[in-house]
Amino acid sequence: MSGSPPPTGGFVRRVGLFQATAINMSQMCGIGPFVTIPLMVAAFGGPQAIMGFVAGAVLALADGLIWAELGAAMPGSGGSYVYLRQAFQYRSGRLMPFLFVWTAMLFIPLIMSTGVVGFVQYLGYLAPDMGRTTGDLVGLGVILLVVVLLWRGVEHIARITAVMWAVMITSVLLVIVAAATDFSAHLAFTYPAHAFELTSSHFWIGFAAGLTIGIYDYLGYNTTAYMGAEIKDPGRTLPRSIIFSILGIMAIYLLLQIGTLGVVDWHRMTDPGDIASTSVASAVLEETWGKGAADTVTVLILITAFASVFTGLLGGSRVPYDAARERVFFRPYAKLHPRHRFPMLGLATMGVITAIGFLIGRHTDLATLIQLLTTVMVIVQALAQIVALSVLRRRQPALRRPYKMWLYPLPSLIALIGWLTIYGYADKNSPGRHPIEWSLTWVALGCVAFVVWARLEKVWPFGPKEISEEYLTGPAPEVEPAAT
Repeated sequence: MSGSPPPTGGFVRRVGLFQATAINMSQMCGIGPFVTIPLMVAAFGGPQAIMGFVAGAVLALADGLIWAELGAAMPGSGGSYVYLRQAFQYRSGRLMPFLFVWTAMLFIPLIMSTGVVGFVQYLGYLAPDMGRTTGDLVGLGVILLVVVLLWRGVEHIARITAVMWAVMITSVLLVIVAAATDFSAHLAFTYPAHAFELTSSHFWIGFAAGLTIGIYDYLGYNTTAYMGAEIKDPGRTLPRSIIFSILGIMAIYLLLQIGTLGVVDWHRMTDPGDIASTSVASAVLEETWGKGAADTVTVLILITAFASVFTGLLGGSRVPYDAARERVFFRPYAKLHPRHRFPMLGLATMGVITAIGFLIGRHTDLATLIQLLTTVMVIVQALAQIVALSVLRRRQPALRRPYKMWLYPLPSLIALIGWLTIYGYADKNSPGRHPIEWSLTWVALGCVAFVVWARLEKVWPFGPKEISEEYLTGPAPEVEPAAT
């Protein structure tokens, strides 16, 4: 039953609204805007890049309302895994939740790896003579420290996260205040010719690239949905933590983007040899308050980046737990730490993949890496979850829904258009990289893996199709005969 206490030996509900919102906001902000503002400016070709953050906020809010309804109704560990399992079990058995876990075990830690890349990038401002090998070792050390800190009970993690959230807010506010003290409206609002030429294909390709970067910066509004089994009063707390974190981060990003453009000439952000192209926040502080202040805020930004990776792996490591416990993923992932009750193998595996992704990201283009990660996520999570919301409304009308999407189905349609735009323009935004082909290949490999796994486990299509509606009150789960 939705919102009921976990069984003995399961997770403990100890995370309240403030901590949940802090977890989301720490994951959303992190190093993202500090490294992507120059990428956004380059995508749009001028200070009109603010449109990318606005478009990203609209997509995040529309998609966040989907997460809010599903998370409040089914507050289990694993987030999308739970929702896809419930929605698609009627026709395709366990295929969709298996594919989600298959892709999540890749895209969640790889997204975290971009945060570590940004960490090392900003560290280069404080240590300009740092070589590539040293930077690689520092990044791997950061990942190891994150895993060590997460190897404990969630009640301790919640307190650590609250402190990191405070540091994140402080670092962002200092950059915003510093920019306000030396703000130039001429720099911020002088646009190049044809900046808003809506009939130009160049504008829309740039817009799609900016939307991709924008939604990447907002990713994390769903972190607490992965921790649904550890949230107090999830029917109220989950939707509020999602909506509050999106609105809060949207305000922060707009102030940060406009303030930065009002201090640093946007042409500097597109020059690979300029410090503004790699450490734009440090450049803002150096321009306004001097080198000492820039160094101090850079340290705070490094802590913020660390907090983002910390909260991302915290939520992401819970994804394979429920799947393995219910025989939809490899069984060893169902084991919790005997004392602290966290999924050991999930955390360890994602830590290793984060390290691999970091090393790859250090030797490739960050914007392209973001594009590749996003396309993989779009198919199996974003688009599938939009469908899942409608399927569950039809298949399980009696499901207790403490929160229901405002203006349904309008937010679902907005989210659908946004995700399809990102996916459809992926190849044009990453020439020669073929992100669409890579994403389809990964999903195809997941389907092959599912067939092998289903054969070994003797489940559909090689066994009975099990229908389990555990979030409904009523008769025991139904078992349908195997397809012939």
